[in-house]
Amino acid sequence: MTVLQQLEEEGIVARRFEDEDGLVLVADVGRGADAAVDVVGETVIVVAGEDHHEFEVGADARAFMNNGVLTIEVNA
Repeated sequence: MTVLQQLEEEGIVARRFEDEDGLVLVADVGRGADAAVDVVGETVIVVAGEDHHEFEVGADARAFMNNGVLTIEVNA
């Protein structure tokens, strides 16, 4: 299952963008949500309130959260 499918399965609205540099996933976890994100190895870990999500993304990834919007960048 892809990260996009996992996000959508969790009820999180997400979009995927690709270009020659890699892949970007953007997901709205909620503006008022108390959320945090971290990358450990090849896994992005998102904690939003009492919810916990883990996504396998690849070796060269960055993730950050801004105003409830999760952005995951995976280099090609």
